[in-house]
Amino acid sequence: MKVTTVGSWPRRKSLLKAQKARRNRQISREEFDTVADAEVLRVLGMQIEAGVDVVTDGEQRRDAFFSFIADKLDGVEMMTLAGMLDFIEDKAAFELILQTLDVPAYSISNATCTGKVSRREPLAVRELEFLRKHTDKPIKVPLPGPYLMTRAMFVREVSAKAYDTKEALGDDVVKILRAEVLELLDAGASFIQFDEPVLTEVVFTQGQARTFMCAALAAGKDPKEELEFAVSLMNRVLEGIDASAYGARIGLHICRGNWSRDESTLLSGNYSPLKPFLDRMPLDQVVLEYATDRAGDVMRFAAPELGLGVVNPRTDRIESRDEIRQAIDRALQFYAPEDLFVNPDCGFATFSNRPVNVDEVAMNKIRAMRDAVDSY
Repeated sequence: MKVTTVGSWPRRKSLLKAQKARRNRQISREEFDTVADAEVLRVLGMQIEAGVDVVTDGEQRRDAFFSFIADKLDGVEMMTLAGMLDFIEDKAAFELILQTLDVPAYSISNATCTGKVSRREPLAVRELEFLRKHTDKPIKVPLPGPYLMTRAMFVREVSAKAYDTKEALGDDVVKILRAEVLELLDAGASFIQFDEPVLTEVVFTQGQARTFMCAALAAGKDPKEELEFAVSLMNRVLEGIDASAYGARIGLHICRGNWSRDESTLLSGNYSPLKPFLDRMPLDQVVLEYATDRAGDVMRFAAPELGLGVVNPRTDRIESRDEIRQAIDRALQFYAPEDLFVNPDCGFATFSNRPVNVDEVAMNKIRAMRDAVDSY
């Protein structure tokens, strides 16, 4: 069994200040990188101290797990949810959506397609190259999944001048992510993890509520149609790519929301509605949350490996060894130990300005995972 994280780690105030200054063009990219480099190394050191086998850079250079792509892609601009109200035709429905969030509408921004989308620079290759210089440990690189990117970027009222449909946008998203995956593998990534949280929204809300960025704005009314679209996008991204030839793996992470400690605002439901669709994707691992009752029971997927969520990143309480072992034991009914990765349900700071935890708690949760795994 391996211990890893889903990706994000809390950012310190000095980094948040540098992120803001960079957004406002008050400092250069080089000045920002000086601050970010130091924070990446700090987070790397904490992961190693806590016993992580497959490390990440903590997403320290990103303002969020998805919206950072606006800095990397042409044809994409940041828009706050509140600002988007000016463009949305069905304002009443959108305001209802905003009321479901446990955050102010002005505090979340969405990377929105405003023109033809193309890759101005790699999304994560430079992050990997920096981290690779400072550790011999296997490195996981999180990326937004193709379905998340397509749905969240496509806001019909502002995207239509470049793309008639989200499917047309999806064609360019596939090209961008294929190029990224190949470059990451060439650069030595051990684990490429696509984040697709919106998939749970498809099956648990059927497009009637929005919980992840602006993704429901591009939702269809038929969940099956949306899931088929998600399968098509992922399969096209990965077609003909054999990560094992590089000694690497490709995984898909799914959660039910990770912006609030109020569990009542987050989605509930087991993975059964998603299983037939996930099983058709050429994945090496599915990375799933199981630390709360909202996720249901462990089940077997076609992907040979499972990334098992065993601690809740949104609580202060440190799960006990026995609790974590019980979760692992349930998974061992379906997976061999060598095919099991143990991780938190999600990141500790999906949004840089809204972390769900702090360094000390995050480290103690990782240590608890390490202790439980080492007890086998």
